[in-house]
Amino acid sequence: MSEAPKTRPKVPEGKSRFLTTRQKPANEKGYIGYDTIWEPFQKEVPYKTPKKP
Repeated sequence: MSEAPKTRPKVPEGKSRFLTTRQKPANEKGYIGYDTIWEPFQKEVPYKTPKKP
């Protein structure tokens, strides 16, 4: 086997309807992690007190 340094290929950013994944840079041990960013599923409406009769 060759003694080539072990490196991971750069992974493109993954996108779906509510989720985005990005590759993090490698740390000192060579571990490569991923960021996951979630988009909100629903709108948040501020609460209004009901009218009194």
